[in-house]
Amino acid sequence: MARYVALRVLQAIWVLWAAFSISFVVLYLLPADPVSIAADGGGAGTPVDKAAIAELQARYGLDRPLWDQYTTALGNAIRGDLGLSISTGRPVTEAVAEAVPATLGLASLALLFATLGGVTLAFAATYTRKPWLRNLLAALPPLGVAVPTFWTGLLLLQVFSFHWRLAPAFGGQGLRGTVLPALTLAIPIGAVIAQVLAAGLESTWRQPFTEVALAKGASRWWVQRKHVARPASLPAFTIAGVLVGNLLAGSVVVETVFARAGVGRLTQTSVLAQDIPVVQGIVLLTSLVFVAVNLAVDLLYPLLDPRIAARGGRSGEATEAEDIAEEVLVRV
Repeated sequence: MARYVALRVLQAIWVLWAAFSISFVVLYLLPADPVSIAADGGGAGTPVDKAAIAELQARYGLDRPLWDQYTTALGNAIRGDLGLSISTGRPVTEAVAEAVPATLGLASLALLFATLGGVTLAFAATYTRKPWLRNLLAALPPLGVAVPTFWTGLLLLQVFSFHWRLAPAFGGQGLRGTVLPALTLAIPIGAVIAQVLAAGLESTWRQPFTEVALAKGASRWWVQRKHVARPASLPAFTIAGVLVGNLLAGSVVVETVFARAGVGRLTQTSVLAQDIPVVQGIVLLTSLVFVAVNLAVDLLYPLLDPRIAARGGRSGEATEAEDIAEEVLVRV
């Protein structure tokens, strides 16, 4: 087990390094100069002194060779120093840390909505014996994935903010101002959860042990709760890392539509300004969350299926879970 955890930690370090390196190269290959954009006030068209531009480039180390910039930035990142924002001059760690709480609250509420909605929909679709109801419920997840997030947000704004005035339209704070953005972010995530969990439930229901339990007189609901639910949840846990990534990516659109401060808005403004240190800080944060969630998922597998721990690795059920999750994601 210790060797397995050590290997996963090394893989996590590799992912973080790759994310930092790729983002560094991509951002520096962009044609525009971030210092010129910052000195020009975000593109106001005001002439800027070339000497001032050169001074700013020297201050941020942008006048040095690319390899030298990369090694310096990587060494500072390892020590926890992500540098200064080119646009504002603030430390990147402060800017990111200031934006994280709002996005964390939004993502947590969205994940709660998505989990409750997705699990309820999946259980209802597989539990009912009425074909028309099952087909109707099974058609909802693809619809939730297909509808664009920004369109969902605008629709919720029109209905609940402008028409019924139940929630603030833009920049809302607290629970009342977070519900609509969280619902907007939760719909596609909940749809994926419902699809993957429903596929796992259907696959588990076809196993012989369910027929044995039903033959012994157990009710269909009891069998679903006691024998089907836990092994069927493995595919949903398998894509947990992807879902967290979707939450962070979706926050960019949602926070823009609802004019909310957070990591999403910070990402948007930093990319437009080509604020390389801030963008790299956000990329590292996203990658760290991604690898941490995936590591936690791998460690939770033995708790969901003790046979995995007994065999010293992932069982056939875990492999089947990955296949189910991959098949659903391909369909999505």
